[in-house]
Parts: sequence; C-alpha cells; structure tokens
Amino acid sequence: MNSIGSLFRVHIFGESHGQVVGITIDGCPAGIALSEDDFARDIERRKAGAAGTTPRKEEDLPQIMSGVFNGNTTGAPITILFANNNTRSTDYEALRNTPRPGHADFVLHHKFKGFNDYRGGGHSSGRLTLCLVAAGVVAKKILQGISIEATLTEAGGETNIEAAIAKAIETQDSIGGIVSCTVKGLPIGLGEPFFDSAESVISHLVFAIPAIKGIEFGAGFAATKMKGSEHNDAIADAKGTTQTNHAGGINGGITNGNELHFRIAVKPTSSTPQAQQTWNNATQQVETFTVKGRHDLCIALRVPVVAEAAAAIALADLLLISKAYL
Repeated sequence: MNSIGSLFRVHIFGESHGQVVGITIDGCPAGIALSEDDFARDIERRKAGAAGTTPRKEEDLPQIMSGVFNGNTTGAPITILFANNNTRSTDYEALRNTPRPGHADFVLHHKFKGFNDYRGGGHSSGRLTLCLVAAGVVAKKILQGISIEATLTEAGGETNIEAAIAKAIETQDSIGGIVSCTVKGLPIGLGEPFFDSAESVISHLVFAIPAIKGIEFGAGFAATKMKGSEHNDAIADAKGTTQTNHAGGINGGITNGNELHFRIAVKPTSSTPQAQQTWNNATQQVETFTVKGRHDLCIALRVPVVAEAAAAIALADLLLISKAYL
C-alpha cells in the first residue's frame, strides 16, 4: 500500500494540500552522516520554476524528525517532513462533481467512497514525489561508489527539449517525454531470480511515480526485432565485462557488473489548459470542463531526479539484502 522495501523500507504519507507530506525510512544502517543540507541539491532539481513547469513554488525544506543524532543516522526509523505552504485549494472545488479526464479523481472517489482528499490529487499527487526524492538521498548514501544519473532525452516526441517546451507553451497543451537512467559501479549479484529480480524491484519503485506509463531495460522493446546472436552480450573478461549491453546490466534478474540502463515513458500531464469533456455527477451529463489550478505543461522535466531516487531506493534495498550472503 503506502510502504515498500524488504530491509530498506520506505513509508510515504501526506496529501498535496494537507499540512505536510513526508517519508519514514526504516532499516537505514547506523553511522551514516546525514543533515538537512544533504537534501538541497536533489530537492532543487525537482522544484518548479523552469519554463513548462507549474507556478506553484514551495520552499521544500526538509525537517528531520527522528533517526538522526549528532549528524549521523542512529539505526532507528528516519522521519522527514515537508510543509505545504503555497496551496490554493479553492481551485479544486469543481472536482466534487466533475472528475478530471486522465486523473485519478473518478477512481479515488469510488474506491474511498468519497472520503478522499480531492484537492490537488490528495495522496495520489505528484507532490509526494518530493518524499521519494528525500528517500533517494538517503539511499544514495548507502550506495557508496555507485553513481546514478537520469536525463530527459525526449519531450513531446522531439529530442530538442527547449523547442518542445516552447511549442507546448505556444499551443497551451501538455506533453510527455522519455527519461533515461544509467547506474555505474554496481557489483555483480544484486537481485533475486523471479519475484525480486533487479528489474522487478526497480520497476515497482518507478511505477510509484505518477505519470509513468512504461519502462524498458537495455535494448528493451527493440530486442523483439533482434536475433539472439545480435542481442546476446559477449563476455570479454573474467570480470564479466560485456562488449555490448543489450541486457542493460542485468541477467536473470541479477546485476552483472556492467552499467545498468533503463528508460521510462512519462505521459503528458493530465491537467492541460485545453477544454475537455467529462461527466458531471450533479447534472448527470457530459459537459465541457476546463482544469483550474497550477500545473506542469511537461512534468517530464522534473522526473529525472525522481527516477534516480526510485532506482537508488530499490538498489539500496537489494544491496542490503545481498550482504546477507556474505
């Protein structure tokens, strides 16, 4: 439900327009240096402000409430809070009767019998990716010597990101994108066959990011057009270095020591300025509807650091599990 992980376990809570959003991390080893300043870089990368992102701006200052003493993790659960200060909840009053197309409003209302917090998407909001980023900062500290880097490689079907954003602003319609993530320095042996394969654990975390519609590792779907002799990665030395990396750094669900590579598909932001049709529960008919509030024209711009966090959380858990074999 709202928790994930085996040894490095993460619990997420809060709503977009509630008092706070936050994360509790259980299983973090003791003795890791950690302070509020450690979160600044990744949190800044996630923030709005660039062209094509939402006008909503929050300070996003982390408040470490537990699990850290004298600048180091204690081994106890770490709870981190972020205050919601810049909210305009009245923008969402219409959602009582008119669920937004593409959003979770309709299904959330039915699943929780109308008791869900509908403001800004409530607990399902992209606002909570801030919590994932915070957990990712802690996870990266566990992954010493391992680097994770994600970039937006395509937006609106174009590799020229600035041109794609300019077009979205001009047409006043939202666009999606593709984010590519590479992990370097991984040891051989992370991941378990079948249910806890490295791909499975990473994918589970990645699909917790709102707006993600697909993921592929290595050659991904392009592998369907290749022959086995083409797709197989020839092993070049005793360390397992391969001449190609169509597998994306994973064989049999287990990291093979080469670069781990995956790409994720980010859908267009559902809240587009364009007028749309939706069902009105009050009038019992389909009506024209325009989304109010402050939204990203291209949420994919802010996804790379969240993708890094998802990968870090998954890999930190798998690394701690692997130490059970030592």
